[in-house]
Amino acid sequence: MNKKRFTINQSVRFRDIDALGHVNNAIYFTYMEEARKEFFMQIFNLSSAEGFPFILANISCNFNRPVRFEDKSVSVDIWVSKLGRKSFTFKYNIYSQTEPSLAFATAESVQVFYDYHSNKTIEIPTAFKEKVQIYLAP
Repeated sequence: MNKKRFTINQSVRFRDIDALGHVNNAIYFTYMEEARKEFFMQIFNLSSAEGFPFILANISCNFNRPVRFEDKSVSVDIWVSKLGRKSFTFKYNIYSQTEPSLAFATAESVQVFYDYHSNKTIEIPTAFKEKVQIYLAP
C-alpha cells in the first residue's frame, strides 16, 4: 500500500504579513491548524469541532525561509509519522507550489486522544489507526 500525504492550499492573506514584509511566524501555526482541521473533516467526515477527539500536546516548527505576500499561497502537506497507544504525531511541510523542493517550514505536532466528558486521555481507537494507515510514514 502506498503511503501518502494529505495536502491543502492556503492563501497568503494581507493580514498574515508583518512589518518586515513576510508572513509572521505565528501564522505558520495557523496554516498547520488548518491542515489538521481539513485532514479530520475530510478523512473522518467531521462537520463540527466537537468531533475532534484529541488535544494538542506539543508543536514545533523549523522556519527555513520567509513566505512573502507575493507568494500568494502555500501548500501544506500533513502526514502521520507515529501512532502510539494514546498519542500520534503529525509532520508538516509548508512550501510553494512553484518551488516544492524548497520548504518554507517543516514542523511536527503531537496530539493526544482525549475524552472531554471524563477529562482524561484515552487509547487511540482501532478504527482511527486503520483509517490513517495510508498516511503513516516516517
